[in-house]
Amino acid sequence: MNSRNPKSLGLVIVACLISLMTWSHSNISKNEAKNFDVLSLHTGKNYQKVMKFLRIKGEDVLGVDYRNKIINIHSTKKRISEISELISKIDTISHDEKSLDENYLTPNEVYSILKKASEKYPQITKLIKVGESLEGNSIYAIKISDSPKESDTSKPSILFNGMHHSREVMTAEVTTDIVTYLTQNYSKDPKVRNWVNNNEIYILPMLNIDGNKKVWDGNNMWRKNTRGGYGVDINRNYPTDWNKCNGSSGWRRSQTYRGSEPASEPETNVLMSFVDDIKPVFNISYHAYSELVIYPKGCQGERTSNREIVEGIGHELGEVLDYVPGTAWEILYSVDGSDIDWMYSAQQVIPYVIEVSPRGDGFQPPYSKRDKTVKRNRLGWMHLLDRLEGPSLHGTTKKYTTVRYKKLGSKKDFNEYRVNPDGSFHIILNKGEYDVELVGEKIRKLKVTIDNKITLTNL
Repeated sequence: MNSRNPKSLGLVIVACLISLMTWSHSNISKNEAKNFDVLSLHTGKNYQKVMKFLRIKGEDVLGVDYRNKIINIHSTKKRISEISELISKIDTISHDEKSLDENYLTPNEVYSILKKASEKYPQITKLIKVGESLEGNSIYAIKISDSPKESDTSKPSILFNGMHHSREVMTAEVTTDIVTYLTQNYSKDPKVRNWVNNNEIYILPMLNIDGNKKVWDGNNMWRKNTRGGYGVDINRNYPTDWNKCNGSSGWRRSQTYRGSEPASEPETNVLMSFVDDIKPVFNISYHAYSELVIYPKGCQGERTSNREIVEGIGHELGEVLDYVPGTAWEILYSVDGSDIDWMYSAQQVIPYVIEVSPRGDGFQPPYSKRDKTVKRNRLGWMHLLDRLEGPSLHGTTKKYTTVRYKKLGSKKDFNEYRVNPDGSFHIILNKGEYDVELVGEKIRKLKVTIDNKITLTNL
C-alpha cells in the first residue's frame, strides 16, 4: 500500500482529534467489544506514525515487535480503516486470552510461595505485608538477605516488582522465580550466596491483586485495578509527571485511565511507601509483553540527568536479554505517571521496565512457554545484582546530607545524590576519576578513582 503524504496524514490526525470522543476505545459498547480481535499491524517505516494515531484514538496497544515494526492492538479493522494506507499487512490473531492456562499463579498461590520460602529459609528471608489493595487484599513482599530481620545501612537494596497490570500473568512467574532461585541456591552456589550476603534484595511479586482476581474470574483482558468497576491504570497514577504529556487518559474506561488525581489508588501508595522505606538502588518492574527494556523518562524528548549510567545499564540489560532498550517515547509512546519515572525523580532509584515475552506469545500464552521466558529473564535480574558489585560509591555518614559528583575534568554540572535518612548512600557510577563533594555544614572535597565498588570511611 502507498503511504499518505504528510499533508494528508496531518488531516487524518486532526480528524481523529475532533472525533476522539466518538471513537475512543474507552467509549465502545459491549456489543462492539465482542467483535474485537487481536490485530497485528505491519507498519514498516510508518511505525511511529501508526503508533501516534493509535494513541490519539485511544486504541488498546497490547504489545509490539519493535525490530520488525509490528504493533498488536485489541480492536477491529473498521476502527483503524483511516490509516489503512500506512499499514502493509494486517493479521487477525485468534484471541488466545479467552482461555487462561490454570497452571499460572493465582494471588493465593503467589502468597503461598512467599510464605513457604519464609518458613523454609528463615535465616535469609522475611515475609513483609506492605499494604492492602482497594478491595482489602493483602499485598506481600519478601526480603532476602543474610540479616533479613535487620536493616544494614552498609548494604545496597534492590527491588523487583511485578503485575502492575493484571492480565500480564507471566510477570508473577518471573518475580516468584527470583525468590525460588535465590533461596534454593543460597547454600550451594557461591555467587548466589555473595548476592544475598552483600545486598538487601526485595521482591514484590504481585501488586495488582484485585485486578488479577478479576482476570481469574473470567475477564482475561482486564488490565487495571478495580476502582468503581472501571479501574485505574496503576502505572499511570504515580505523582511524577502525572497527566503531563498525553501519556495517559482522562476517560475512566480507557485502558490507560490515570485516575482522578495523582496517587489516588491504594496500590500506588503501597509501592510508593515501600520504596520510600527501603530506598532501592535498582528496580525492575516486570510487564508483558514485547521483549523491551524501558528506562526513564517517559515524556517525549526527556532524558535522565545521569543518562550515561541509566541508559548505559539499560543497554547492557538489552544485550544480555536480547531485548530492545530505549525510553518509552522512543520505542513505544509517551507515558506519564509511571512508577519508574516517580522512582527516578522522587527516590533517585535507577529503574527499568522489562517487557517479558515475545509479541507472538501475548499476555497469557500456553504454560509450556513459561520456563523459557523465566529462565531468559534470570539473565536480567542477575546482571543488576552483579552490577551492585561493580563501579560504585558507598558510605554512611551523619555529617553530610548530599553527595555531589562528576567526572574529573567534565564541564557538566555536578550530579547530586541525597543521603538517605539512615545516613547511607549507594551511587552507581562508571569507571573513571571523579570530583566528589560531601555537603553538610561544611563541604569536604575528594578525588576518587572508581574501578570497582568503593566504600568511603571515616565520614
